[in-house]
Amino acid sequence: MTSWADRFRLRQYALASLWIVPLFGLLLGVALAEAASAVDGASWLPKTWNYSASTASSVLSSVVGAMIALLGFVVTIGVLVIQQATGTLSPRYMRLWYRDRLQKAVLATFTGTFSFAYTLLRSIETDSVPNLGVTLAGVAVSVSLLLLLIYLNRFTHNLRPVAIADIVGRLGEQVLDHVAAHVRSSAASGGAPGTPGPVTRIRTERGGVIQAFDASGMVSLAARHDCVFVLAASVGDFVPPGGTLVEIHGGTSAPDPRRVTGLLALGPERTIEQDPAFALRILVDIAIRALSPAVNDPTTAVQVLNHIEAFLYAVGRVGLRSRYVLADDRGRPRLVLPGRPWEDYLELAVTEIRDYGATSVQVCRRLRALLDGLMATLPAECGPALRTELGLLDDAVEREFGDAPRRADARTADPQGIGGRHRQDAPPDASPPGGPRP
Repeated sequence: MTSWADRFRLRQYALASLWIVPLFGLLLGVALAEAASAVDGASWLPKTWNYSASTASSVLSSVVGAMIALLGFVVTIGVLVIQQATGTLSPRYMRLWYRDRLQKAVLATFTGTFSFAYTLLRSIETDSVPNLGVTLAGVAVSVSLLLLLIYLNRFTHNLRPVAIADIVGRLGEQVLDHVAAHVRSSAASGGAPGTPGPVTRIRTERGGVIQAFDASGMVSLAARHDCVFVLAASVGDFVPPGGTLVEIHGGTSAPDPRRVTGLLALGPERTIEQDPAFALRILVDIAIRALSPAVNDPTTAVQVLNHIEAFLYAVGRVGLRSRYVLADDRGRPRLVLPGRPWEDYLELAVTEIRDYGATSVQVCRRLRALLDGLMATLPAECGPALRTELGLLDDAVEREFGDAPRRADARTADPQGIGGRHRQDAPPDASPPGGPRP
């Protein structure tokens, strides 16, 4: 019987694979060709669908060649996307790009049309022509071309750093909401439990990054053995070979270590399924690549900061903590999870951008607008970390700008970096869009 971790890794492989869906398309094309051949000669088919053997053979041969050419074209686009992502965006974005459903649908349509036409070719004889199949092959080519145009339109627009930042930011917010909702629904009412009794440490043999874990399965297993599981690392952390994965506190019996490790999926890199900070990591990577001397594009970094601010707003509203306790059906604490508090997300979001963009007036002004905006909209408990980051930004401006006028300019909050309306210039009685904030 496969473990939860094995099923998770298999699901990740299937989501990232570019050949599984096209393979189904290939098999479906063969099946549809056989079905079309079976109904050939039916009296209800229009007379205009009749083809000569030579015409049908030419049409289907052309379809086969066209589909092979289009497959090569899409593969070429994929190679260009990889070069674009690794050169000017973030290599970590590729893990999300591989999962695009439209791309898989295009490849499946091409392979399905290819196998459909190729299978029909063998049924063509002088006195027997698959008229319905030839017509359907033409329809399949039309659908393939339409999907190709949609595919080109989508990736022409979505390959821009700002468009990718929007996609990644929204996906991160969805994961954040899902994780927060699950934690709230399973949280123990009594807070952190006491951990009496012996402590057993479950270690990993091969090591790897914690990609995800089965919280419900761990709670059920802990309840079965009347113990408390304490995760030693967060999702996204690398655990070295021999490192501790789980501490088992107390219990009437010892759970099988293989059952426990089978509830945590380790892999070579982070995934976004249970790790919203990974989305923020990708956003920051895109911004700091734009700030590198080889690219020198602070405007892109400023645009990415727009999406980082939206993501940080979502994080601040959720109210994350550094520790979570999940309970079983009877309300008894069974699983203790390390979490990422607000301060960790804020540090990840601004530290590297501040360090690499400290010499850019545009980046400094946008960062200050980001911090001031969050200070005005988020709950008071987020304020100390924001004030700390404002102090660090002041220190960076002080170091990089020697003359007073440029230093004062860099300390001005501007939501556009340069050229926008300064937030402190707004009338005192002006209300934000949507009415006054609570």
